[in-house]
Amino acid sequence: MTAAAAPELAFPTRDQYVGVVAGYRDQGFEQCADLCAVDYLGHPGRSLPEGVVPERFEVVVNLLSLSQVRRARVRVQVPESDPVVPTLFDLYPGVEAMEREAFDLFGVVFEGHPDLTRILLPEEWEGHPLRKDYGVGRVPVQFKEAPGPR
Repeated sequence: MTAAAAPELAFPTRDQYVGVVAGYRDQGFEQCADLCAVDYLGHPGRSLPEGVVPERFEVVVNLLSLSQVRRARVRVQVPESDPVVPTLFDLYPGVEAMEREAFDLFGVVFEGHPDLTRILLPEEWEGHPLRKDYGVGRVPVQFKEAPGPR
């Protein structure tokens, strides 16, 4: 048995993001296996290629080419002051829920998304609980009207 090859890596800017992902799709990457956000607050010294300026947030997209047995990872830096990236929904409709999750938990806005609403938390929830500055133990009681044990 041989070890799996390391994925191809791309570090586009926000302006290049959709074009780079579209290029992978055109090369035969049929599936977006995962899309998530990462909060690097307090860890600014991570390893990035020369010329890539680290930002607080990063959107990570993992693509698969099952027909070619290849993987690709796209990492785009997203600034805290403007946490917005374009949606990939037109390229990979399956990212709809993944982008909603990143929005809900990290506050990254996916511009052009067809239904960018919370997916895990109630609409009235304040804040984004996977941000590293979301206070520990700050989870308020928000389900006061939920039925209790029977």
